[in-house]
Amino acid sequence: MLTIIDRYIIRKFLSTFFFMLGVIMMLATVFDLAEKLSDFLKNEAGLYEVIFEYYLNFIIYYGNMFSSMIIFISVIWFTAKMAQDTEIIPIWNSGKPFSRFIRPYMIAATILTVIALIFNHFIIPKSNQVRLKFEEKYYRNMMYVEDYHAEFPNNEVVYFTSYMAQSDVIENFVMEDWTEDGKLNYFIRASRAKNVPNSNKWILMDYYEKRIKGDREVIQEGMQKDTVFQFTIDEMATRENIAEAMTYFELKEFIAREKKKGSSMVPMYEIELYQRTSYPFASYILTIIGIAVSSRKRRGGIGISIAMGLGIIFTYIFAMKVMTVSAMNLGFTTSIAVWVPNVIFGGIAYILYRFAQK
Repeated sequence: MLTIIDRYIIRKFLSTFFFMLGVIMMLATVFDLAEKLSDFLKNEAGLYEVIFEYYLNFIIYYGNMFSSMIIFISVIWFTAKMAQDTEIIPIWNSGKPFSRFIRPYMIAATILTVIALIFNHFIIPKSNQVRLKFEEKYYRNMMYVEDYHAEFPNNEVVYFTSYMAQSDVIENFVMEDWTEDGKLNYFIRASRAKNVPNSNKWILMDYYEKRIKGDREVIQEGMQKDTVFQFTIDEMATRENIAEAMTYFELKEFIAREKKKGSSMVPMYEIELYQRTSYPFASYILTIIGIAVSSRKRRGGIGISIAMGLGIIFTYIFAMKVMTVSAMNLGFTTSIAVWVPNVIFGGIAYILYRFAQK
């Protein structure tokens, strides 16, 4: 049963969060527009596309990404304000335990965490598809891939020297099919190759093909060959942020496929997957820390609490970056690396929680 004080704190929590979210996203939009306006004008991006295809999805993406940090700042802001206005002293003098005081905070944090989880795994990937498509069309440099090598399922190995999205043509394409016991079964080389859009159909130009049947080799050459492969150019020519446009199940399937190919980008994709869960759960930890550092009236006023909060935020971000780099470059397990900052700051939150009760 929620009391009047519970409803008051939940309302203050959520209203402060959404107000700060709106202010921060408005500032982020202004700075981003100032940086990219010349590109939009040069590439003749329409007003509707800029507003609804790019900036609407820009706000959704970055607003959700930084929601845990905004929650933390919001908690510090309105709790410190309550402490300065002596609104918290009567609550504590009522004799109720500190755990009862933080209950409405955790209810509000749970609401925002559930929203963030749903957005992270299912809604934002669809939103990112629209945003990234806009960026490819009006902002980013043309896709270029060099010296590609990957192994696909069924022991198919693919090489090519270069691919440029502007021409949509692969140069010096090679595909090999190997048997389970390590013997070459099929080989095809083409000076140029093109994938028919949205299909597994390929057009090979100036090709050389060899099929091995027992002790016999069947060789064929020609100027053009239409064929079908299990892979598409979209799987080979991808940007690092491709995972941002995949829902939870799509990303799980994509990671499994990339592992079979031996892709070096697998740790980055796994980090993207695990962070979608770890970031929202950080809201609980940061909420407790925020209450602990701002629930008492301080001589320096709200500014001291905010300064302490910013220091903790920067330390948390630094810890996340260190663990991400460790997973990418040092072989640290990605699932552990993503959760380590939450574990560390969870311990800090517990210590501050115990201290705040005194």
